[in-house]
Amino acid sequence: MPEIEIRPALSTDIDLLTRLDHRSESAYVWQMERSLEEDQFSVTFRQVRLPRTVRIEYPRQPQSFLMDWKSKTAVLVALADRRPVGYLAVLEQPGPSAAWITDLVVDSAYRRKGIASALVLSVQDWAAQRRLRRLVLELQSKNHPAVCLALKLGMEFCGYHDHYYQNQDIALFFSRGLR
Repeated sequence: MPEIEIRPALSTDIDLLTRLDHRSESAYVWQMERSLEEDQFSVTFRQVRLPRTVRIEYPRQPQSFLMDWKSKTAVLVALADRRPVGYLAVLEQPGPSAAWITDLVVDSAYRRKGIASALVLSVQDWAAQRRLRRLVLELQSKNHPAVCLALKLGMEFCGYHDHYYQNQDIALFFSRGLR
C-alpha cells in the first residue's frame, strides 16, 4: 500500500483532480421498488446482481469541478507518490449540523488501497472539530463499491432522492453520527 497524505486542496491541484478517472465499475446495483396501497406507501432497495459488470459514469462532469470547487466548504486531496490520486469535497450544512460529502473520487489505479476510507475518516475528524453532528455521503444507486465503503465505515442508509443527478440517477444517502 502506498503511503498516503491527506491535505486541503490547493488551487494548483484542481486541474489535476479533474483528470483523475472518475468512472467506476460494478456487478451490482441497488434497485428501487415502490409499492402504493390504499393507505400505505413503501420504498425498498435491494441489491441486484447484474448479468455482467458495467461501467458507471460519474454523475457530474469532472470539468464542472473546476468552476464550483470554491463553493465547497472543504476539499481534501489524497496524495500518493507526492501526486494527487483522490479527493473528497464536502459542504457544511449548518441547519442539520452536518458535513455533506458531495464528491469522493479515487483514481482507478489507486482504488482498493484504503484511500477513500482515509479521505472519509479525515473529513469525519474535520467535521467533529467543527462540532458537526452528522456525516452524510451521497452516492449513485449504481455505485456498489461506494455503498460497500459506506457500510464498512459504519454508515447507515438514511434516504434517497429519485432523479437527483443530471443523468437522472437515484442518489442514496448514508450517514453516521459524530458525537
